[in-house]
Amino acid sequence: MKGYIEIDSELCKECMLCIEVCTKGLIKKSAKLNLKGFYHVMFEDKEKQCTGCTLCAIICPEAAIEVYRG
Repeated sequence: MKGYIEIDSELCKECMLCIEVCTKGLIKKSAKLNLKGFYHVMFEDKEKQCTGCTLCAIICPEAAIEVYRG
């Protein structure tokens, strides 16, 4: 099953836990700051490899990640 995620960059506080837990390495640190001054993360899945496993959303302490499957 393929999936994708959406990240609310304004909720992200740069903990990078989602980067560590993504088994496909699809979440990267952004070079842009959010309004709170944190370098938020971004989702890069050019080859449609996301499985929708939800590990990133589960580990996010700020609930900044939504996972979609389909």
